[in-house]
Amino acid sequence: MVAASPPDLRVRRATGGDLATVERLLAAAGLPTDDVRAGDARFYLAFHDETTGPAAVGGLEPAGDAALLRSVAVAEARRGEGIGTALVGALEERAAAAGVATLVLLTTGAAGFFAARGYDRVDRSVIPDPLGSTPQVASLCPDSAAVLRKRL
Repeated sequence: MVAASPPDLRVRRATGGDLATVERLLAAAGLPTDDVRAGDARFYLAFHDETTGPAAVGGLEPAGDAALLRSVAVAEARRGEGIGTALVGALEERAAAAGVATLVLLTTGAAGFFAARGYDRVDRSVIPDPLGSTPQVASLCPDSAAVLRKRL
């Protein structure tokens, strides 16, 4: 059963001063941090309560009408509260508002989470060319990672 989304979750784009926090959240979840400062991804932080710091992080890496949904991680102490679901929904809304028609993601352990949210497993060969050359696809995620896609 999926927990209800927190009604007071606030999502904002990470700034340069937030990048250490983004890296910390990603590293704690075992996700790559190599291109956080140098890549083209836009990272977002989700706050349930500003006084306790960010509860989750996620990124969008756009390329034309497609984008990578990447690096979604919820702080371990906040898992099971619906924060991941709410963050993914917020990122999908932002992507759609920016003209993105298709989101693609790679995962080694969360395929079920994303499938439950309307993502379909696809072959790696369907990743659009601009996204296929990103560091995330080309080198950071292993070839064994599941590829999922959602049309917005």
